[in-house]
Amino acid sequence: MARPRRRWFMPLCLAVATLGGWPLSANAEDTLIWLLRDLPPLTIFEGPRKGQGALDQLLPMLIERLPEYRHQVLHVNRARGMQMLREPTFTCDPSLLWTPERARYIVFSNQAFRVVSNGVTVRRNQQASMAPFIVDGQFDLQAFLDAHNARIGAIAERSYGPVIDERLKQADPHKLAFHHGNDALGSLLQMQRLGRLEAVLGYWPEIYYHAMQQNIASQDLSFYPIKGSAPYQGTHIGCSNTAQGQQAIERINQVLREIPQEQVQQSYASWLAPAMRERYLQDNPSFFQDAPAP
Repeated sequence: MARPRRRWFMPLCLAVATLGGWPLSANAEDTLIWLLRDLPPLTIFEGPRKGQGALDQLLPMLIERLPEYRHQVLHVNRARGMQMLREPTFTCDPSLLWTPERARYIVFSNQAFRVVSNGVTVRRNQQASMAPFIVDGQFDLQAFLDAHNARIGAIAERSYGPVIDERLKQADPHKLAFHHGNDALGSLLQMQRLGRLEAVLGYWPEIYYHAMQQNIASQDLSFYPIKGSAPYQGTHIGCSNTAQGQQAIERINQVLREIPQEQVQQSYASWLAPAMRERYLQDNPSFFQDAPAP
C-alpha cells in the first residue's frame, strides 16, 4: 500500500518542492502552485511507473512554456485540493472536470485532455448479485442506488461526470461511502474486497493501477461504464478564480495550442486495453481543443 503523503500538512512555504530540473524564470515574481493528485494514468506518485503518467509528461511542457512564473508542485488529495482552489491563492489543478458548482470559484482552461469516462468496478465473485444492474454491458447506477442494502464507494469532493454526480447527489447518504484520504481509492478497493462495499467508482486504468498496488488481482474485478454517461469526458486545467488565476488561464490556453499532442495522447492510450485503445484513438484524434469550457 502506498504510504500516506503528508506534505500538505506543512506550511506552504516549506511544503511545496520546486520541480527539480524544470526551467524557472530568473525574473519570475509570481509563484504558481500546481496541485497534483495521485490519479493514474495521468499522475503516478508510487509504484514501478512512478512519474510516467500522461500528465507527468504534459506538465513539464506547460511549465517550460510559462517562464513568467515560478512553478512549484504540491501533492494533495482531492478534498484538500478543492479547499485550496476555493481560497484566494495562486493555485492551479491540471486535471479537473468542469461542473457548474466548481465554475463559481474556479476559472477553467479549454479542454486539455479527453479520457474514457468513469465507471464502476465490481468483484467477479459478486457477479450474480450484481447481474440485475448490468444491462447490455452497462451498469444501471440509478437502479443500484434504489436497491436495498446497496453501498458504493467514491472519493470525496471528486466529480465523476454529470450523470454520475447527479445520481450521487440524489442518493440516500447511507448508501454512499466517501473517502477523504490520500490513498482513497486503494482504501475503497480494500473495503470492497472485505465485503463492506458492493461497488467502487473510478476510471478503469486508475482502478487497475491501484488494485495492483493493493495486491488485488485485476482478474478479480469487472469494470462497467455507467448507463447514460458519455463514453469520454474532457478534462481541463483549473485555477483559483483570482486576477492571477484568470491571467494564467489565458496564457495556458495559448500554450495548449502549441504543445505537441501525440506523445501525451499515446502515453494515456497505452494504459487502455487493446480494443478500448484502438477505439479511443479513433474517436479522439486530438487531445486539445480550442473550444472553451462549458
